[in-house]
Amino acid sequence: MSEFTRFEQVTVLGTGVLGSQIIMQAAYHGKKVMAYDAVPAALENLDKRWAWIRQGYEADLGEGYDAARFDEAIARITPTSDLAEAVADADIVIEAVPESLDLKRDVWAKVGAAAPATTLFATNTSSLLPSSFADASGHPERFVALHYANRIWAQNTAEAMGTAKSSPEAVAGALQYAEETGMVPVHVRKEVPGYLLNSLLIPWLQAGSRLYMNGVANPADIDRTWRVATGNDAGPFQTYDVVGFNVAAHVSRNAGADWQIGFADLLQKSIDAGHSGLADGQGFYRYGPNGENLGPVEDWNLGDKDTPLG
Repeated sequence: MSEFTRFEQVTVLGTGVLGSQIIMQAAYHGKKVMAYDAVPAALENLDKRWAWIRQGYEADLGEGYDAARFDEAIARITPTSDLAEAVADADIVIEAVPESLDLKRDVWAKVGAAAPATTLFATNTSSLLPSSFADASGHPERFVALHYANRIWAQNTAEAMGTAKSSPEAVAGALQYAEETGMVPVHVRKEVPGYLLNSLLIPWLQAGSRLYMNGVANPADIDRTWRVATGNDAGPFQTYDVVGFNVAAHVSRNAGADWQIGFADLLQKSIDAGHSGLADGQGFYRYGPNGENLGPVEDWNLGDKDTPLG
C-alpha cells in the first residue's frame, strides 16, 4: 500500500468561503496550490477572498502574521477552471464543493480518472458520509475526510477520518498534511456524519433555526439569550453567518424535515441577493469592513407573521 508523505503540490476543489481558506492556509505554509472552481466568475472574486482572509490573519495571528509571507502565498496560488490541469500533479486533492451527494460523486469520478496514482484524496464534507461517495473516485483505499472549521487559521482543527475502505497510510497522510499546514490534527477513529465538531455544532444550530422557523423569536433575540445566559461570545445565528449560508443551506436541505427545507429556502433567497454571511458583509447581521458586527438585519424579523413562512 502506498504511503502519503510528500505534500508539495496541493489542489483544492471549490473556492467558496471555506475552500478559499483551505487554499490560503496551504499556501501560507509554503505549499503550491491549484485553486479549482468550475465557475470562472468565482475565480474572479478571489482577490476579495484574500483581502478578507488577510484581515483575519492580521487580527488573529499576532506575530504569526507576516504581510510579505501572505503576498508570497498569493503568488503560489494558481486559479483554474480546468479540472484535469488542477489535479495533474497533485500530491493531495481536497474537495470543498457544495454539500450535494450527486455533485460530489460526479466531481470525484472525474478526479479519480485524471489524478496521479500517488495522490491522496480528501473531502471536507460537512455532513455527508465520505463512504457514500468515496467509491466514485475509483480509489476508496486512498480516500479520507479532512474536515476544517471556519476561520481555519485561528480555529485550526483538522479532523481526519477514514472509511472502512481507507488505508491506514491514507489517514496517516492526512494527519501529516494537517500538521504541515499549521493545523491541530484530530484523528476521528470511526466514520460518523459530522465528525466531532459538527456532531456537536449542527444540533445546536438547528435548535436555533427551529425556534425561528416555528415563530418563537427573532434571530437576534435567540442569539442574545444564548450569549447572556451562557457567557459565550456568539449565538447560533451569528455562527450561521460565520459558517456561511451556502453550507448551512445544503446541510438544512439534506436534513429533510419541512421546516429545515423551509429554512434552506430562506437562506438561498439571501444567497441569491448576494448576502451569504460574514464573508459577504451581511447575513443575519451586517458587518463593517473589518468584520465588526453592525447589528441585526431587520428583514429577518418575524414581525406580525406567525412564522417566517407565513
